Amino acid sequence: MNNLMKILLCSVAVSMLASCASIKETGRTIGHTTRDVTKKIGHASRDTVKAIGKETKEVVKDIKDDEG
Repeated sequence: MNNLMKILLCSVAVSMLASCASIKETGRTIGHTTRDVTKKIGHASRDTVKAIGKETKEVVKDIKDDEG
């Protein structure tokens, strides 16, 4: 192999490594964003269910008080 081929081969290898790093960073960004959005949706759902549960409990209590 002559020197030009070695240089060309090394250049290709280095450029491939650089592109892999950017793909990895993009994947990490997408993953973290997905995790954060999912967490917010889960917390909002939990809070909504808690609020509905408290309101339902109060309504049932009011109905029982009216009957008794």
